[in-house]
Amino acid sequence: MTKIGAARGDGGLVVVDKPAGWTSHDVVGRVRRIARTRRVGHAGTLDPMATGVLVLGVERATKLLGHLALTDKGYAATVRLGQSTLTDDAEGEPTGGASAVGVTRAAAEAGLAALTGSISQVPSAVSAVKVAGQRAYARVRAGEEVELAPRRVTVSRLDLIGCRRPAPELLDLDVEVDCSSGTYVRALARDLGAALGVGGHLTALRRVRVGPFTLADALTLEQLAERADPVPVPLDAAVAAAFPRRDLDAAAAARLAHGGRLEPVGLAGPYGAFDPAGAVVALVEESGGAARPLVVLRPAG
Repeated sequence: MTKIGAARGDGGLVVVDKPAGWTSHDVVGRVRRIARTRRVGHAGTLDPMATGVLVLGVERATKLLGHLALTDKGYAATVRLGQSTLTDDAEGEPTGGASAVGVTRAAAEAGLAALTGSISQVPSAVSAVKVAGQRAYARVRAGEEVELAPRRVTVSRLDLIGCRRPAPELLDLDVEVDCSSGTYVRALARDLGAALGVGGHLTALRRVRVGPFTLADALTLEQLAERADPVPVPLDAAVAAAFPRRDLDAAAAARLAHGGRLEPVGLAGPYGAFDPAGAVVALVEESGGAARPLVVLRPAG
């Protein structure tokens, strides 16, 4: 294995192809060891059973995570009809269901179409949504019955790619999903099964895209550990890829580095402001007739 030096300086973004069985926090811990720094955070949690795109920030790039446009997500998933579970996925205890032998492809497609668009969705009971200050999953595991309020989410695409029968009474649907942040794909599986009267749950989930980042950008943890540079997307490149850009002269860059305001130029924010050498100084937002730093990434001095 290539020896990796400690992550120094500004850091950047790491896009990981998360393995199954790992929590997002597990991945953060592994990247901390690979990059030899405690300053690592993640954007957009993935359930342990899920795999795929997980975006992490290292060093100063952790300041970017709350500002990245990661609200649009894409998934490949498998829905099993004919059985419901406590967690709406394969990790939960079966809670019922009925034979899906009579469910046709046409019926499944119609059910998926009804779950497309702006919909009202009740999150899975075993989720990270807080109820009276405590995570819903903790209450469920403690034996409580949890009722969560519905929320509006957007499912812009929910396509049936293939179907097969792993057993006569079950029907597996391979689907592709494009949705807004806050959408629970396992709740889509639950609701599809309920609408068809047979029950349903999720057996596989792979995130293929979050915001501008796709699986093509992602590295496995093994690949990351073999790299001489543990941060594939340096801070300057990360901001240039994820935000609009404004180039500054030296005086404006110095003012911004001190937290000062600039004249607005009509860019929709947040955007990255870069000095004459091409180094990002800050994320900036324009309002009230001025351009103000949201996050100063390279403070003066």
